[in-house]
Amino acid sequence: MAPHSVAELTSSSSWAMVEDKFSPYAKETLAKLIAFFEEEVWPAERLARAQLPDDVTRWQTVIPIIGELKAKARKLGLWNLFLSKAHYPEHGVPLTNLEYAVMAEIMGRSGHLGSEVTNCSAPDTGNMEVLARYGNAEQQKKWLTPLLNGENPFVASSDATNIRTSIRQEGDEIVINGHKWYISGAGDPRTKVHLVLGKSDPNNSNAHLQQSVVIVPADAPGVKVVRQMMVMGFDDAPEGHSEVIYDNVRVPLGNLVLGWGRGFEIIQGRLGPGRIHHCMRSIGAAQVALDTMIRRVTDPSRKTFGKFLYEHGTVVADIAKSRAEIESARLLVLSAALQIDKLKAKGATKEIAIAKFIVPSMALQVVDRTIQAFGAEGLSQDQDLAFVFANLRTLRIADVHIQQVGQRELRRAPALARKTAEIKKKEAVLFEQRGLKVPQ
Repeated sequence: MAPHSVAELTSSSSWAMVEDKFSPYAKETLAKLIAFFEEEVWPAERLARAQLPDDVTRWQTVIPIIGELKAKARKLGLWNLFLSKAHYPEHGVPLTNLEYAVMAEIMGRSGHLGSEVTNCSAPDTGNMEVLARYGNAEQQKKWLTPLLNGENPFVASSDATNIRTSIRQEGDEIVINGHKWYISGAGDPRTKVHLVLGKSDPNNSNAHLQQSVVIVPADAPGVKVVRQMMVMGFDDAPEGHSEVIYDNVRVPLGNLVLGWGRGFEIIQGRLGPGRIHHCMRSIGAAQVALDTMIRRVTDPSRKTFGKFLYEHGTVVADIAKSRAEIESARLLVLSAALQIDKLKAKGATKEIAIAKFIVPSMALQVVDRTIQAFGAEGLSQDQDLAFVFANLRTLRIADVHIQQVGQRELRRAPALARKTAEIKKKEAVLFEQRGLKVPQ
C-alpha cells in the first residue's frame, strides 16, 4: 500500500482547487484521517484478510482487527463522516459533501475495510441517510441510533419501478412477500434489519407511486437467506451479497417509512450522495492500482533482458494515461459533490450521472493496466487486483446513467436547432449586405 500522505494530497492540482472550500475542521479531520490510515488501517489490511477463515464459518465471523480499528476511529472522531450536518442537522457532522468526497477517496484506498472502520461503508451509509431523512422519531430511536453507533449494519433492496416484491397492509400489520438477489450485507451475522422496497400499489397509473419502503427485522419469521452470491468468484464474506426470500413476513404498521407510495422518492433521495461516495472510493482504488503498477515496473528484481519493466512496450504511456484519467475523474466528482452542496442531489442530477458512468470505467481501465504489468500474478490471490477489479465491475451493472445523460442532452436539440436557425438568418443578412452568395 502506497501512502497517500498530506504532502502528496496538498501538492495535487485538485487539492489546490478545493482547499479554500475546506473549513478548518475539515482540514483537521482530513489530516487526522490520513494519519489514521497510514498508521493503523493500511498496515492491518493483510491481517484482516488472514483473520477471515477459509471454511463456512467465514459467514459467522466478526473480524477482530476491524472491531479494534472501529473503536480507534470513533475515539478519534473519524466516525459517520458521510452524514453532513448541513443536510441532517440532528445527526450529522460539520462536513460538506465536497469535503467528505476527498475523505472517501482516502477510505477507498483500502477497499471495503477503509470505509467500514469509520462506519462509512455502503450500503449502510445510504440506508442510514434514509432513516435520518425520512424516518420518524420512533424509527430513528429504534433503528438509526444503533446504526450510527456502528452496532448493527443492515441491508436494503434496490431496483425501483421494476420491483416485484409485494408489500400490503392487513389490519395493523404489513405483509411482505418477495424473492431478491444480490442483497448486500444480508450474510453478515451482525445484520439486524433490512430496508425493503416493494410494490404496495402496483396498479397506480404513476409508476413512481407504486412502491413503499418498510423496515424488516432480519430475524422476523419468514426472512430466509437462501445462499450467498459470488461476484466473479469472490464471496466478499462476511458481508456478502445474498439471495433472500421474504415469505409472508409480518411487521407492525409503524415500520412503514415516510408513507405509502413514497418508496421511489426515498430511494432517489438516498442514491445521489451515495453515488458520489462510490465514485470517490473508486478513484481511491484506481490511485492504489497506479501506485502498485509504478512500484512493480521500477522493481530491480523484476528486470527482464536487463531492462526495467517500464522500459518495455507501452508501460510509460499506460502510467501517463492512468494519471491523466484519475485526475480528470477526480475533478469531475469534486464538481458533482460541490453541486450537491449548493443544489442538493436533485439539482446535481446531471453531474452525478456523468460521474457515475465515467469513474467506474476509468478505475477498471487503470486496474486492468496494472494487472497486465503483473502478468499472471495480477490475476492470482497473491495480489488484490482481481478482487478490486471484481468489486469495481459491480458498479457498472446498475449503470443506466449513460442513457440518462444522453436523453438529457437530446432534449436540448430543439433549442439548438432554433439557435442555429437564428445564426443562419444573421449570416444570410451579412452575405446579402456585401453582395455575396451564402455558401452551400
